[in-house]
This record gives sequence, C-alpha cells and structure tokens, in this order.
Amino acid sequence: MKSRAEKLGRMVSLMKLQLRLSEWHLGRLRQREQDLQAEEIYLVGALNEMRLPTGSSSESISRRLTTTGLGAREIRAEASSQLDQVQAESRRVKQLERVAKAAVADKLRDAERRSLDSIAGLATYIHKPVDKCFDRG
Repeated sequence: MKSRAEKLGRMVSLMKLQLRLSEWHLGRLRQREQDLQAEEIYLVGALNEMRLPTGSSSESISRRLTTTGLGAREIRAEASSQLDQVQAESRRVKQLERVAKAAVADKLRDAERRSLDSIAGLATYIHKPVDKCFDRG
C-alpha cells in the first residue's frame, strides 16, 4: 500500500493540473470578453459615424450591439465566477501542499527513528559482549 505522503503528493499534482485548467479557462473567458468589447467598440463607431457595413441597417447594428453587450455581461459574470473558483482552488492546493509537506516530514522522521532504533539495537548488542569480558566476578 502506498504511503500517506505519496497519496498526498499525487493529490497535489492532480489539483495543480485542475488549477491550471481552471486558469486556462479563465484566460479564454477574458479573451472572449475582450473580443466582445472590441466588437462593441466597432459597432458603436459604425453607428456614430454612419459607416455601416454593406447590407446592414442602423437597426440591425443596434440589435447586434445589444446582443454583443448582453454576451459581454454574461462572459464578465462567468469570468468573475471562474476567478473565484481559481482563487479557491489555489488556496486548496496551497493547503494540501502544506499537509503533504508535513506528511513527508513525518515519513522522514519515522524512517530516521527506525534507523536510530536499529543502530541503538546494534550498539547494545555490540556492547554486551564487551561488558561481559570485563566482568571477572
């Protein structure tokens, strides 16, 4: 059976991968938000300067602007939620890293204690015959 420290180490790796995926998703949402904002700027400029794209009317541009604005707000809300999730996952990863580090330290202390116990056992075994040699009683 795997040790607790090894299991925690695997959990930390998986949680880090999940965190990276969440960060990537957040980046994609922010990129989509920027794209929608750029489209909004273009549409507002087209309406203000009356340089409408071929085959478009001011009403169609206005509808497109409304739809784009709604989409941008939805993406902004989703990005905010995703940011909260990324921050929460980051805190969990840091906490689990501390727990894993403590588990590794415990494992090393146990190994060192077993090593010292075995050395102490050898030392008492070695010293017993020596003590008997000097016992002339």
